[in-house]
Amino acid sequence: MNIFLYLDENTWFHRLDPRTKIIGVLLLFGLPLAFNDPRYVGAVALGLVALGAAAKALPNFWRMRYLLLLLVLFSSVLWPFFAKGPTPLWSWGPLEVSRESLLFGIAMGLRLASFVAAGLIFLSTTTNEEFTQGLIRLRLPYPVAFAFSTALRLVPTFAGAGATIVQAQVSRGLDLESGNVFQRGRKFIPLAVPLFIYAVRHTNLLAMALESRGFSPLAQRTWYVQLRMRRDDYIALAVLATLFVAAVALRLAGYGAVLPRL
Repeated sequence: MNIFLYLDENTWFHRLDPRTKIIGVLLLFGLPLAFNDPRYVGAVALGLVALGAAAKALPNFWRMRYLLLLLVLFSSVLWPFFAKGPTPLWSWGPLEVSRESLLFGIAMGLRLASFVAAGLIFLSTTTNEEFTQGLIRLRLPYPVAFAFSTALRLVPTFAGAGATIVQAQVSRGLDLESGNVFQRGRKFIPLAVPLFIYAVRHTNLLAMALESRGFSPLAQRTWYVQLRMRRDDYIALAVLATLFVAAVALRLAGYGAVLPRL
């Protein structure tokens, strides 16, 4: 099972400077934040799918399809009961769903899915080493950049360990398929104990390995790969910045909102 999200492809997105991709993904996060109308947020989501296709990141979209669908579904179901609008559609006692709150809920689901999609594009086209060096070249303190890098590296490691623990217990006769959702969920609770022990042990071994190699977060470092911004990087940043400014301008002009809130 491949638990890493990076896809080794030779696309225009892969060849961009990691600083461009870091700033670009932050700008992409801002696009769905500018609107709460599902038509506008849906347009942003479709644009991200097109970007994912151009970056050859759609296999990761397919891997995360259930997460994306659940984000849209749960937001669409839950948000209408908390947001209020002037056009009621259904009410039962204190509960009321309006047309605006329903549209707002769909938009919030699409917004969350857009965040995940933008992150998947970034992780599909950027290695952990590029991400770390990009953060450092953006003047982020090295300890902070190292913490981000280590966290990204440990997530797939712990995910793989969890999958191994589940497979080992299933081979010993643990039935994780029978029962309802709550019963199956309770069966996973004991599996968290060996995973927690593995996480503590792995973290301790990592700390000892760093200490034995004389790791110092304040030491001066040299880099084998020298980052250099090219014309394509400036073009990508200019396009994304223009889209972000246009989205904010549309929202300030009164477009893209079904409720007067972000």
